[in-house]
Amino acid sequence: MVVVIHFGDHFTVIGHASLERNPYETLRYWAFYVGISLAGLLSLGAALSTIATVREAHGLMAAVEDAVLDTYDFVYDQAMKSPSSNWWQELAVIQDTFLCCGKKSPFGLLVSTGAIMCQGREAMREDCLQSIRNVLWTHYSIASILTCTSLALTVYAMMLCAFLWFAIHSYHGLDRKGRYSLTPP
Repeated sequence: MVVVIHFGDHFTVIGHASLERNPYETLRYWAFYVGISLAGLLSLGAALSTIATVREAHGLMAAVEDAVLDTYDFVYDQAMKSPSSNWWQELAVIQDTFLCCGKKSPFGLLVSTGAIMCQGREAMREDCLQSIRNVLWTHYSIASILTCTSLALTVYAMMLCAFLWFAIHSYHGLDRKGRYSLTPP
């Protein structure tokens, strides 16, 4: 709107009126510079908000990762304490879902109780802690890409709408279709 007020034909004509002291001309320049400054501040605020949202989403994903890994650790510990309980079945379902087996100690070795359940082809699987992390961060990456793509498309659509609005309101739009005027050489 600021650009239209400053550069629009109607407002420019009033601004260039031959008055000795035209208060509108001063007001028009003041409104233009204040409006551009506000638009810049709003754009900066939008950019900072987007960056903060992405960083917060990263922190939220880390919290989700911690909760899921804690749940797996709890199920794993309960299954190792009593192999005949339902926890063992829950652990097997989790490991089949994430295509993993057991968990490794911080020293890179399979935990000794986990070696019992990881035999044969299952022993070749990745440890569950790493597999769960990979699955969660894959979902986070997909969500981030979709969010950034939708943000970029939104900004692009806003720019297209603004150009269409300016074209229609500056009489170079749809109402001039088929009517052309030649300028003298």
